[in-house]
Amino acid sequence: MTRTPATLPLSSDVLEAVRDAVPLIQSLTNAVTVELVANTTLSLGATPAMVDIVGEAGPFASVASAVHINIGTPHAEQREAMLEAADAAVASGTPWVLDPVAVGMLPVRTALASELLKRRPTIIRGNASEIIALAGVGAGGRGVDSEDDVEDAEVAARELARITGGAVAVSGPVDLIVDTDRTVRIAGGSVLLTRITGGGCALGAVMAACVAVHPDPFEAAAAASDIYGQAAERAAAMAAGPGDFRSRLMDSLAGLSAAELRAQESAA
Repeated sequence: MTRTPATLPLSSDVLEAVRDAVPLIQSLTNAVTVELVANTTLSLGATPAMVDIVGEAGPFASVASAVHINIGTPHAEQREAMLEAADAAVASGTPWVLDPVAVGMLPVRTALASELLKRRPTIIRGNASEIIALAGVGAGGRGVDSEDDVEDAEVAARELARITGGAVAVSGPVDLIVDTDRTVRIAGGSVLLTRITGGGCALGAVMAACVAVHPDPFEAAAAASDIYGQAAERAAAMAAGPGDFRSRLMDSLAGLSAAELRAQESAA
């Protein structure tokens, strides 16, 4: 795992804080990946709550440790619940993560993402095409697949960070995390993350758990990328294929210890 610069707060400390605090993470996520997102949250050491209906989403966001909103399959009631949850998170000071899945090419979710952006998410996480489209400087990718390179999205990511005052994470072979004046690139993970449904969705939940326990969105997003990437690398080294990788990813996250990370950080 390559961390540039190496001056970031230690991922080990953030992971340890998640395990100690067991934050309650509300996920309003897509129907295709809801089980993976919930189990990833559990494997990390946090508690998932998939509360995504109108009348419950807002009140729950007010008491959750963080909120994770993923617009992958935004049916009508869930769209209303997402706006309700985002409004409640802002009002109560609850940090929240936006994953703008497939924005740009699809009109309903693009309009929803624009409305959610006005609520100034604490962290935005997406692939390069999604980040470019959300910033209004591109048309988006092919569905959930990016047609742009991570580095192509840096200017758009910085603009989104300016709008929100938070952090923006662009996922790819080398993740790019920015805020208004800081940048970090974190290499790692595995190509097998692109061979399962929900690899990016699950990372959004990890970022929500990390920002629930760490007050700096940029640092929390970077730590989440590092932790998730290291778990994916370990899972891929043992996996026979995508299906095996999916289950091993959960095991690797659960087995990853702050002590192991701290030893690596000390040696770096």
